[in-house]
Amino acid sequence: MPEVAGLYYEFHGPEGAPPLILSSGLGGSAGYWTPNLPALSKHFRVLAYDQRGTGRSDRALPETTSIEDMADDVIALMDALDIETAHVIGHALGAMIGIEAALKSQRIDKLVAVNGWRTLSPHTARCFEARLALLRGAGVEAFLRAQPLFLYPPDWITRHDADLETELAHHLASFPGAVTMEKRIAAVRAYAPSAERLAQLADVLVIATRDDFLVPHASALDLAEPIPGADVATFNWGGHACNVSDPAGFDRLVLNFLKD
Repeated sequence: MPEVAGLYYEFHGPEGAPPLILSSGLGGSAGYWTPNLPALSKHFRVLAYDQRGTGRSDRALPETTSIEDMADDVIALMDALDIETAHVIGHALGAMIGIEAALKSQRIDKLVAVNGWRTLSPHTARCFEARLALLRGAGVEAFLRAQPLFLYPPDWITRHDADLETELAHHLASFPGAVTMEKRIAAVRAYAPSAERLAQLADVLVIATRDDFLVPHASALDLAEPIPGADVATFNWGGHACNVSDPAGFDRLVLNFLKD
């Protein structure tokens, strides 16, 4: 199992192609990007990884963790794997990891931030409180059964209900634990980069989805406002995990940006 610094990683695509790092959201798993790997790996040397505390990576977390810590992990991966610079696609929490890695290291070429934010909206805060209440009061299975409601549009869930039920056993087996999940939620809720820091970024594509149940469309778009020359794109449908619900549209959009 490939691992450095306690982090599981996997490569896809031809050696020598430009590096592209994929950083997932709250679940933290490299497997989140499975629908996108065939298209992205045709053009890039794709590096997907399990974030610390999740999946096949080191499950031990300090008493508190932060987006800054998670960005340090990305930089440590780049160092260990001799990646001088790379593009990054980050989803939600992963978008914030990409932002912080770019600000810390100046080693991120182009960044795609999918359904992220720079200020936690009251709606998103309520969603997190509801999810934490489920985790604390009803347990891990109830937390995971509710998860698709925050990720996908209702009609997509209806069409893929059998698949989601099949995946539940895998998610239960790989769940990082309630304590770790609470630490990860606390980290993403606390991260609030200033406009001054965001203004240091360049070559950023901000993606927002109109029917995202977790992150309001306006909140996701607001991330682009302080970034000079940021590209902005909107999906009219697809929910929070638009790269999963509409992989063909997502892949086409990000490849046009990354290859330009």
